[in-house]
Amino acid sequence: MAGDPGLAGVILAAGLSTRAGEGTKLLFPVEGEAMVARVAATAAAAGLEPVVVVTGHESAAVEAAVAHRGVVVARNPDPARGLASSLVRGVEALPERARGVVVLLGDMPWVAPATVRRLVAAFRPDRGHSVCVPRHHGRRGNPVLWGAEHFPAIRRLTGDAGAGRLLEGRPHAVAWVDVDDPGVLRDVDHPDDLSRPETES
Repeated sequence: MAGDPGLAGVILAAGLSTRAGEGTKLLFPVEGEAMVARVAATAAAAGLEPVVVVTGHESAAVEAAVAHRGVVVARNPDPARGLASSLVRGVEALPERARGVVVLLGDMPWVAPATVRRLVAAFRPDRGHSVCVPRHHGRRGNPVLWGAEHFPAIRRLTGDAGAGRLLEGRPHAVAWVDVDDPGVLRDVDHPDDLSRPETES
């Protein structure tokens, strides 16, 4: 299914993975490939273009894992500054034509491509819906689609909270998209999480 040609994807994959032990959790195997590569596959299957992967910690290994996915790589030179620094780096790497971006997390490999497509379908900035957020059983999840009008505010972010804090000041712009996809709530911090039942997400 073709996506919106003006919507890109940014995968945040620069974190230090401090709870995962040595190396990086982004290389944990999920159904036969590195977790971050699975996220890249989801973005591509949803029609996002380009797909930018922001790397930092263990950058060479992460970039090698996604090389076959045709992604654009943007390195965060100092990922210790927090998640916001990677998000800013990803938005800076987008082409000027981008009308919006779906921000995916490299440690959330179970989001379905259909869920991302539903966010894209809900994106109607002409009707005031310039941010699209998935919701599963009443709980806010990821990824989130941000319209280009929010890029300046994203570029001003600092610290480790990401763009979620911007939602509080923009309730009028948010389209909540209810999805039957537990993957929007399920992340990986430790190898044991790969076998954790969905109901424990």
